[in-house]
Amino acid sequence: MQIFIVGGAVRDELLGRPNDDRDYVVVGATPEDLLKQGFRPVGKDFPVFLHPQTQEEYALARTERKSGRGYHGFTFHTAPDVTLEEDLARRDLTINAMAKAPDGTLIDPFHGQRDLSAKILRHVGPAFAEDPVRILRIARFAARFSDFTVAPETLTLMRDMVASGEVDHLVAERVWQELAKGLMEARPSRMFEVLRDCGALARLLPELDALFGVPQRADYHPEIDTGIHTMMVVDQSAIRGFTLPVRFAALTHDLGKGTTPADILPRHIGHEERSVQLTEKLGSRLRVPTECRDLALLMARYHGNVHRAADLKASTIVTLFEKTDALRRPERFQQLLDACLCDYTGRLGWENRPYDSPRYLLAALAAVNAVNAGEIALACTDKAKIPERIYTARVNALKLLLNDSGEQPEQ
Repeated sequence: MQIFIVGGAVRDELLGRPNDDRDYVVVGATPEDLLKQGFRPVGKDFPVFLHPQTQEEYALARTERKSGRGYHGFTFHTAPDVTLEEDLARRDLTINAMAKAPDGTLIDPFHGQRDLSAKILRHVGPAFAEDPVRILRIARFAARFSDFTVAPETLTLMRDMVASGEVDHLVAERVWQELAKGLMEARPSRMFEVLRDCGALARLLPELDALFGVPQRADYHPEIDTGIHTMMVVDQSAIRGFTLPVRFAALTHDLGKGTTPADILPRHIGHEERSVQLTEKLGSRLRVPTECRDLALLMARYHGNVHRAADLKASTIVTLFEKTDALRRPERFQQLLDACLCDYTGRLGWENRPYDSPRYLLAALAAVNAVNAGEIALACTDKAKIPERIYTARVNALKLLLNDSGEQPEQ
């Protein structure tokens, strides 16, 4: 029995990047051999075991054969005679198809180290075309290694996979899983760039694909269309280290602009409501987690109001707080402000431009929060008027802060 470290841990060690997640391949063994040594089985489709002390994953060397469409259409074969090279041959990219022996020897039958040095994402072999998830994975790696390029022959293969309809068989959960991972990479826009280059974006995220080529607005840089602006916004969310819900909200905030009637372009009248509808549709189709979906819907509907906060009436700001549930969910309201910051700075030359809306609205929220709703409710003899009395008190508190002049509160 021989044990090798494989995949990402080997790749990242060669790149000098940290990686505490190690995967192991066991060659020349059976499930019974590992069970005798105390390993615990966890794999469903093929034998994977957890080490009795470290709990790291050890998989028996295996081959796989295409048996149907989509991600699940495979049968696997494990046996003591399956070689390490046969196991590595089934992997997606050459940079992920390397192994390291216990003595430190690098096993690199597909020249992954060479492609690392050349900064190329290249498929291992024709089996790449059998698994549509690999299109998403290579796009995600492009977002992580943003200075790497996709090999021309690999991009051609990906386009053929899209044309054949293979990506149409991807299950929603797996699309979201890879999308979420890509959004959390260093430069998420690269993921969508690669997906668009191979044609997969139009199949998987048509609402996003529709933004490219659509003018952003009349007073903005004509060379930056809505799709490019969205990519700049989502990259800002990564640069600032924001959470996944913020990054997803940044991605979907302007979806409605992709359906703006041609006769009113470059204006986008009413795009907020269309953005809400399309975000609902996308979120439902991909089964996006509630936390991400809800923030994205708030962003789609209210980011314009946040940007215009200093020009809003006190009553409009209080209504904004109520509609976004800012008083009960201040942490989510902060996420909304974070996403709006990304939208504001996701423009040419605006990356470091001051953005006053968050400070303005947080000060306003503090003033509104200071209103004692409980006391107002107790003092109100007509219980039906309690909501109105509380609302009025909040508006008056905010007017007092703003001195009825629209003046921004002091820091």
